[in-house]
Amino acid sequence: VQLQASGGGLVQSGRSLRLSCRPSGGTFNRYAAGWFRQAPGKEREFVAAISWSAENTHYADSVKGRFSVSRDNAKNTVYLTMNSLKFEDTAVYYCAVQRTVDSARYYSTRREYHWWGQGTLVTVSS
Repeated sequence: VQLQASGGGLVQSGRSLRLSCRPSGGTFNRYAAGWFRQAPGKEREFVAAISWSAENTHYADSVKGRFSVSRDNAKNTVYLTMNSLKFEDTAVYYCAVQRTVDSARYYSTRREYHWWGQGTLVTVSS
């Protein structure tokens, strides 16, 4: 599965952005999805995850209450809605998917994901 993440850009602190992730070919059918980010000089870290059925989500403490992960399986798209953005949210954001037979399962570690997108840069100005 090849993934394309989009929606990044430059935004002022306190504003919102919505990232999208789509497969360039194929579908997200039976794939759990996640978002990760990597700031300059730091390791890639978990942000949010969603099960294939969308019934379960999970968030890093640093974004809980501000970010929301969702998906529209009919449109083969996973979203990350980011509200109340902070300077420290500045990073390259990556989407990732992993095939699963459990529609309610999500994954929250890098090693659990097999397919990754190319990343989209989010820059938050203070």
